[in-house]
Amino acid sequence: MLKVYGIPNCNTVKKALDWLKENSVPYEFHDFKKQGVTKALLEAWAKQVGTEALVNKRGTTWRTFAPEQQATAATKAGAIALMMEKPSVIKRPIVENNGTVLALGFDAADYAGKIKG
Repeated sequence: MLKVYGIPNCNTVKKALDWLKENSVPYEFHDFKKQGVTKALLEAWAKQVGTEALVNKRGTTWRTFAPEQQATAATKAGAIALMMEKPSVIKRPIVENNGTVLALGFDAADYAGKIKG
């Protein structure tokens, strides 16, 4: 079964969940804010997609960080520490199946090819 990681009030997450429901794709939702995120999980994702892709540098959370704090994301260890401290800086949603990242963010065409296809 697919596992979708994100924050329920995020518009991109809502779009992704709506798409999954409309396409009858079963999934389990993991709320970063309530359930947290482990270092092991972040490291596994980073190995697959890289920390540059995982850290959402367009979001509100990123913009609230001081330049020094943003600079810590330049290294893998720093980025993982930052994402553990502030899970809302993680790009979302992350859709995985048996530990493999299928999608990061939401794009209907991408989902149609990778998730439903």
